[in-house]
Amino acid sequence: MAGAPRGNGPIRTLRTRAWRLVRRLGLVPGGVADGLGEDESLLGTTLPHRVMVYFPDPPGSLYQLEQWYAVLRELDTVHRVVVVLRDSRTARSVRERSGLDAIVVARPATVEDLLSRSAVRLAIYVNHNPANFTNLRLSSMAHVNVMHGDSDKGVTVSNQFKAYDFNFVAGQAAIDRIARHITFYDPSARCIAVGRPQVEEQMALIMAAPPADGDPRTTVLYAPTWEGSEPAAAYGSIVTHGEALVSALLATGGHRVVYRPHPLSGCSDPVYGDADARVRLLIAAAGGDHRVDTTVSLASSIAGADVLVCDVSGVAMDWLPTGRPLVMTVPECTSAVPASTALTDLVPRISVDGLDQAVAIIDSAASDPELSERVRRLTEYHLGDTTPGASTRKFVDACTAVMATFDASRFFERTHDAQPGTDVPVTTTKGF
Repeated sequence: MAGAPRGNGPIRTLRTRAWRLVRRLGLVPGGVADGLGEDESLLGTTLPHRVMVYFPDPPGSLYQLEQWYAVLRELDTVHRVVVVLRDSRTARSVRERSGLDAIVVARPATVEDLLSRSAVRLAIYVNHNPANFTNLRLSSMAHVNVMHGDSDKGVTVSNQFKAYDFNFVAGQAAIDRIARHITFYDPSARCIAVGRPQVEEQMALIMAAPPADGDPRTTVLYAPTWEGSEPAAAYGSIVTHGEALVSALLATGGHRVVYRPHPLSGCSDPVYGDADARVRLLIAAAGGDHRVDTTVSLASSIAGADVLVCDVSGVAMDWLPTGRPLVMTVPECTSAVPASTALTDLVPRISVDGLDQAVAIIDSAASDPELSERVRRLTEYHLGDTTPGASTRKFVDACTAVMATFDASRFFERTHDAQPGTDVPVTTTKGF
């Protein structure tokens, strides 16, 4: 009705109370943050941290944050780190597994209150969740996105990169990709290559692995991505390729199949969840040492595999340091256009129309030493220095440099305001 008060008073109050009850009863859908914060106890307190990791997501997206735990713990030894969350369920897991301080804040005003008395100078984000903007609007700290993997997906060339002061990327490949695809953005000034610290774990596992057991079979790791939140991100192959691919590999008797489903498979489209369930049943029915990896790290899955079959996703980049061959699928959805790179141009691809040749393509890749060498040569371009510890050091150094740049910039602003015409040098992040 025209002229009615906005929010409809009592109705709005009733809805608010109903939603609060739903949250307290733990009935919030898995894909929605429950917003059960600790705001009342946090008001008026101070954060003794220099770095906040802002993660407003529900538990289903925790894989994006979990892969950074080890690196953040290293950062915490130099600059204290706190994880700021908006979901109490996510917080329970973070507190149990990360080894980092964590708080749950439901209201943006609470974050502002905390920061008004705190020394936080850097906010880190691991995705492009629109909810990040409730924190990005604050100018009392620098904002850096580190994402949760490097890939040739469209999300890695998203215009959303412009929202952050800096973006930490894996290597020169990401900088070149962004330069080609994002207009009015200078990656040479705002992207800092820090490598991919996560691959250090898998390389350590590979080096510590026992000698081959003499099994003549080829171990194939099939690690598809999820369906994405929109058609442009629909790179997942589990519906189009999964059953036929796994069935064909199992039927040969010459392959050990390791299936690593994406943790979000089926969360946007139940058809993908159904396809995932069917592939799991296929592997269970085959018995033997075929397996589904859901409780071990990606590094563990990669370490024991001879060849990788994956979609256009970050798994391909994490595989590169192994120096082993990989095969990628071609997405059936024409809206999902990968950012063309040397990797997507190099590796063999399996299309839906070519599924009858999938095993032959995989076997050819697994026995092609030239392909392995070409893949190995791409490692430095995509990931930089993969020497154990190198990426972690670069990450910590880059965080330190960004905070120094921010503090110097703020000092310059204060000095300039007080003494017009003075020139205070500002620390640069170049070289990291």
